[in-house]
Amino acid sequence: MSDGEARGVVGGRASVVVVGGASVSVLGVRHHGPGSARAVRAELERLRPDAVLIEGPPEADGLVALAPELEPPVALLAHVPGVADRAAFWPFAAFSPEWQAILYGVSAGVPVRFCDLPAAHSLADDRKEDEISDMRADPIGSLAAAAGYDDPERWWEDVVEHRGDTPFEAIAEAMATVRDGHVPDEREARREAYMRKTLRAAVKQGFGRIAVICGAWHVPALTGPLPSVTADNAVLRGLPKVKAELTWVPWTYGRLASWSGYGAGITSPGWYHHLFAAPDRPVERWLAEAAGVLRDEGLAVSSAHVIESVRLAGSLAALRGRPLAGLGEVTEAARAVLCEGDDLAVELIQRRMVVGDRLGHVSDGTPMVPLQRDLRDQQRRLKLKPEALDREIDLDLRKPLDLDRSHLLHRLRLLGVEWGTLGQARGKGTFRETWTLRWRPEHDLALIEHAALGTTVVAAAARRAGDLAGAETAALADLTSLVELCLLADLPEALPEVLSALSAKAALDTDVTHLMAALPAMVRAHRYGDVRATSAAGLAVIVRSMLDRICVGLPVAVTRLDDEAAADLLKHVDGVRAAVALLSEAPAAPGQDADPAGPAPQDSEDATPEAVRAHEGAGRAEAGASPRSRWLVTLRGISDRPDLHGLIEGRLTRILLDCGELGDAADRMSRAMSRGQAPARAAAWVEGFLAGGGLLLVHDPRLLALVDGWLTGLSADQFTDVLPLLRRTFGGFAVPERRAIGERLRSAGRGEEGHVEQDVDERRAAPAVATVLTILGRARE
Repeated sequence: MSDGEARGVVGGRASVVVVGGASVSVLGVRHHGPGSARAVRAELERLRPDAVLIEGPPEADGLVALAPELEPPVALLAHVPGVADRAAFWPFAAFSPEWQAILYGVSAGVPVRFCDLPAAHSLADDRKEDEISDMRADPIGSLAAAAGYDDPERWWEDVVEHRGDTPFEAIAEAMATVRDGHVPDEREARREAYMRKTLRAAVKQGFGRIAVICGAWHVPALTGPLPSVTADNAVLRGLPKVKAELTWVPWTYGRLASWSGYGAGITSPGWYHHLFAAPDRPVERWLAEAAGVLRDEGLAVSSAHVIESVRLAGSLAALRGRPLAGLGEVTEAARAVLCEGDDLAVELIQRRMVVGDRLGHVSDGTPMVPLQRDLRDQQRRLKLKPEALDREIDLDLRKPLDLDRSHLLHRLRLLGVEWGTLGQARGKGTFRETWTLRWRPEHDLALIEHAALGTTVVAAAARRAGDLAGAETAALADLTSLVELCLLADLPEALPEVLSALSAKAALDTDVTHLMAALPAMVRAHRYGDVRATSAAGLAVIVRSMLDRICVGLPVAVTRLDDEAAADLLKHVDGVRAAVALLSEAPAAPGQDADPAGPAPQDSEDATPEAVRAHEGAGRAEAGASPRSRWLVTLRGISDRPDLHGLIEGRLTRILLDCGELGDAADRMSRAMSRGQAPARAAAWVEGFLAGGGLLLVHDPRLLALVDGWLTGLSADQFTDVLPLLRRTFGGFAVPERRAIGERLRSAGRGEEGHVEQDVDERRAAPAVATVLTILGRARE
């Protein structure tokens, strides 16, 4: 029989063909199916092949021997060195048929080879995996629909997962029917041609009993009349090719549930793991475990609850004609009995058990780039174990171990490895950090991509910081954030290059809003020297220079603003205000110009006489003035200008009032709300003045009376026009603040004795009074 021919053999549970004199058993599976996994292992034990071929990238053949040392879920990672967006994963769980085939082959001493299209070719395809997936047929969905099922998952469970074995011959026949008349697309044709090429190569090498484990969809392409060698070679000729490297990486069940490429469609990996690990009485064991999860959360769940939930699950399966209760039935039983209808408890079971929090592990013998190995060593030293679920940790930066942990997490952020997300620290001290840790498989890929930057995390992070600082597209705010991150990550060797780039960028940037956006990060970075014992030489001079330029440019920047621009500038003003509050009251740095204000803005087309006068006032400020004084002088010079947007004027008034720089805030509010002002501008003024909280109205009756009088004096149309602004202003207050303001307004109508003056209709109130007296057992006098 020629290489291009195949002959079917009757008998056996696998689809068996003869190719070139060798007996080839093709086992069509679902990539992640517990029933298929058990059946594949049993069938291999029965067949005892002398070679096993598995759907997957052949470059991974040398990694197969490591499988017994790994703890699934794991994945084969293929990537193109130096190219960030060229990578692919082949995930495996304990219940994956391919994984069980690998374990069988290694334990039996049988050669195991992958037979899919090489990663060197598949990674050269410019199309994304989800675009490729959209082209593929859904054979499971087609078969489920033909059987009258609207849910492919439920159909597969009924006909395959809940059986004692997997009907490989029946699956092959069904797939042949589904594929009848199907014309493979270009990628599918190439993959199947390479599978046949690998099969022929195994036969040529003298293997007589070959087992092939592949997706059920591909079985007809390997068991029917095979195309000729010439035809397959023509399909494979001229394939694009790139350099690909492969390794094992840890995987998670959560990632397996959301994966859209290889092995897609498994929405309940935790449930499938349970079916694989507990084939005996799976429903009873599952519901008992669910009860344990709920008890751990303090919920009262008894053995009687478990018994009744098992009965309900079985009854539901019988009513629906299912051979065994599936995930739908056990979930409904748990909801009704164990959780007593509580959706939050059901969600807990879903998260902990249906999806699961399992994270795989790879051995030290797995090929890794030095950067990965260094991170693994540091994780052990710092006792930070990668986990699949969110875990919150609090760090006290005064402790050496916690400080080292903080440095590591910040360095990884520089490398794009967001293992930790920085949250709001508990307490007010700057020596605390709160992180939420969650490891994702993509982090290994990010480490591999940055492997060329250095062999250790600290070296790679420092080099990455230098590269970011040298980028022509780096904005001023990006550079200030980078300075802050270098200090947080303790990268003193990277700081000079970053500070040099920042100084050059700040000197050339004429947009004051860019300086305002960049200043807060610089001020925070300036403070880290005290808490983290890191050197930040030169930061004080840069911070002072930036603040001086902000004070010079702000009077011009506030002119002719529309509503959107005013709101945007207001955010920057508040940011600078908070930053100035953090600065020390130290005098100007030695060598600073006597007139830090710089040249006056007369030549600017936006300059107004008021802006020029404000600049001159700022320029006359002492060179040694504190940052706070310098900033307040600038704001005071701007606040009296008549051309300000209402939002800006109101906010500046509030800032100056809070700082003790104004004694006429009530007069200013009265002018802003006078009848000569447009209601929209007055509402904007109020919004700016009250931004951040309404306690001022609670404690200052005069200001509250002014706002109240202005509101009650508006006409109906005017009130409707300003209502959105008012809702936004007062809606931002805390509930206690709103309640206190309401009490103040209510008390305004009380008499001297504290009684509320009310206009009561005694005639309408009489029936209610009589009813109350009757309830109290008293007759009305």
